[in-house]
Amino acid sequence: MSNEILLILSVLLTYSALLALHQWCGKEGLVGFMVFASIVANIEVMILVRAFGIEQTLGNVLFASTFLITDVLSEIYGKESAKRVVKIGIFANALFLIFSQLWLFYTMQDVQNLQHFESIFANTPRIIIASLLVFAIASYVDVWLYHFWWDLSERIWHNRSRGLWLRNNGSTLISQLLNTLLFSFGAFYGIYPLDVILQIALSSYLIFFILSVLDTPILYLFVYLTKTKTLYD
Repeated sequence: MSNEILLILSVLLTYSALLALHQWCGKEGLVGFMVFASIVANIEVMILVRAFGIEQTLGNVLFASTFLITDVLSEIYGKESAKRVVKIGIFANALFLIFSQLWLFYTMQDVQNLQHFESIFANTPRIIIASLLVFAIASYVDVWLYHFWWDLSERIWHNRSRGLWLRNNGSTLISQLLNTLLFSFGAFYGIYPLDVILQIALSSYLIFFILSVLDTPILYLFVYLTKTKTLYD
C-alpha cells in the first residue's frame, strides 16, 4: 500500500475516531484522544517518509488533530476547557518521557529487544522535550487566537455564532506555523542537514495547512451534532 493512501486513511481514521469519541463520551472522549494523539505523534515524528512528492515526518496528522480538539473544546465548552486539555496533554507527555527513559535502564533478557528500544527511544528525550515546549506554546497561542478571532467576528457580524471558519482557520494556521518552525529546528537541528530541516518544516506546514482547511467542515459537523444531541437529550 502506498504512503499516499496510508496518509489519507490516517486522516479519515483520525476524524472518524474524534467524532465517534465525542458522540459516545463527550468532552472526556476528546481529552482521551488528545493524550493518545500527542504521545503517538511524538513517536511517529521519528519516521521520515516520502509522500505526494515531498519528504515529511509522520505524526503530522495526529498532531494536527490536537489543534482541532482545542478548537472544538473552545467552541462548544469554552476557553477554560481547551486550556485544561492542553495541560493534560503536557502532563501525559512528561510522564511518557520519564517512563520511556526508565525502560532503557532495565536489564533485558533479549539484547536484540534492547537494541530495538534504544533505536526508537534514544532520541526521544530531545524530541519530546522540544515537542512539550512547542506544544505548550502553540496550543495556548491557538486557544488565545481562537477567542481573539471569535471576538473580532462577533464585532463584524454582531452574531456570536457566525465566523466559525474564520476563528478555526485564523487560529490554527498561525499557531501551526509557529509550531512548525519551533519544532523543526528544536527537534532536528544537528541531526539532519539544514536543507532537510527546511524541507521538513515546509512539508509539515503544507500538510497542516491542508488539514486546517479540511477540518473546518469537521468542526461544523461537531457543532451540528452537539446541537442535535442536546435537542434530543
